[in-house]
Amino acid sequence: MALVHSTAIVDASAKVGANVRIGPYSVIGAEVEIGDGCDIGPHVVIQGPTRLGRDNRILQFSSVGADAQDKKFHGERAELVIGDGNLIREFVTINRGTGDGGGVTRIGDRNWIMAYVHIAHDCLIGNDAIFSNNATLAGHVEIGDHAILSGFSGIHQFCRIGAHAFIGMNCMVNGDVPPFVRMAADYGRPRGVNSGGLKRRGFSPERIAAIKRAYRALYVSKQPLDEARAALANAAQDEPDVRAMLDFIERGTRPLAR
Repeated sequence: MALVHSTAIVDASAKVGANVRIGPYSVIGAEVEIGDGCDIGPHVVIQGPTRLGRDNRILQFSSVGADAQDKKFHGERAELVIGDGNLIREFVTINRGTGDGGGVTRIGDRNWIMAYVHIAHDCLIGNDAIFSNNATLAGHVEIGDHAILSGFSGIHQFCRIGAHAFIGMNCMVNGDVPPFVRMAADYGRPRGVNSGGLKRRGFSPERIAAIKRAYRALYVSKQPLDEARAALANAAQDEPDVRAMLDFIERGTRPLAR
């Protein structure tokens, strides 16, 4: 059975799973689904259509599933889908998608989303990412698995952050950041490979060395992008991590942060 505080308001159409806790003065709207084992703190607002998986924890004063902050949004049906085991801290805001943007904002599993983070409409978030306080995503942003966004960082609309990338504090990113790359400075300058994070996740020295060679070809060599891509394509034949970097670059529609 769910444990719902007497002051909470839960719409009759909401679906609440087993062993869910809903704290004082929280509001659960229509077309909201909350999976088993979720813990919804006090003063949380969840608007639908929104689906939460299992074992998510949402702390006080968060707004989850609100309408998109986009002038092209005119009330069309759009969703927010959240996976399992995410931690959403105080004052986080997460918006649903838009009809023109695919209709869904999607967040994967085991992400750690700290206080005052904003995730805008139509964003696609992978698994095991970390969003430090006040990190902000504009609409249509994609964040890969294990990416880290430091405090007060901001990502321009339609940009992609690759898996295992690291975005430094106060960094404003207005281009795509390939997997494994560290970015810093006011407007997102490359600062090497996220070696420390890769070591913590069990990457071998050989894998990290291959990634560093690819980084040097892409950023240090001063080659035109086409020549750097050719160098990565040659290395990618034997190195899956370099192949992941090259595939990321080739899928891009925004300029590469370079």
